[in-house]
Amino acid sequence: MEASTTDRGAIIIGASSGIGEALAHELAADGYEVGLAARRTERLKAVGNALPTNAYVATMDVTDTEDARTGFEELLEAMPPVDVVVLNAGFGTGNDDLEWPPERETIDVNVRGFTALATAALDHFESRGPTASDHDGHLVGISSVASHFGNPSAPAYNASKAFVSTYLEGLRHRNSTRETDVTITTVEPGFVDTEMLLADDPFWVASPETAASQIARAIRKRRVHVYVTRRWRLVAWLFELVPEPIVRRLMT
Repeated sequence: MEASTTDRGAIIIGASSGIGEALAHELAADGYEVGLAARRTERLKAVGNALPTNAYVATMDVTDTEDARTGFEELLEAMPPVDVVVLNAGFGTGNDDLEWPPERETIDVNVRGFTALATAALDHFESRGPTASDHDGHLVGISSVASHFGNPSAPAYNASKAFVSTYLEGLRHRNSTRETDVTITTVEPGFVDTEMLLADDPFWVASPETAASQIARAIRKRRVHVYVTRRWRLVAWLFELVPEPIVRRLMT
């Protein structure tokens, strides 16, 4: 890995594979030094070694919220000024029998872990002094098109992503009353070819690289909401408009 001359950093939580790994390459290509966090240390090191800028690794289980926040603070201290934080860690699985362990893990990762790190990121952006950037920071949360409807096979997953989208919306409303200028972006992907994928139709499934490219563009443009890929905007709108009894028949 060659030494970097960049003076700005980005942290990706959930960077060991899929969208997070691909986004690390996108942000490094844009000149960011990248902080990589996830549970798989060796995998993170491999991702970091493949980047053209400096990489920093923090082993983190977001279900241990205090440890995750400590690891996040350690990344902040080790890196150049962090302008972008991407919360990509997520968990979801089919659970028709409503067994408690997968429901609990989904909530622990997608709700508790997400909130613990979102608040840590906002605290960082709002408490740091003047920076060379033209704004105070950028928080990116990876939600899902699944946030727009209930899923009988994975109820906790869809509900947890609805929490993510609504929480980020609340943070944007809060930010409008603050003196700091923090961009807060909600990313709602459809099907992406990751370990959690539950579909295989190539028309609907995007590669992690395609998803990361669109997310990186949203970061550059400081957009507040983006669907990945754009065709999923129509799907989300339809689920908002179609009466619940019809949605129920479609989902069962």
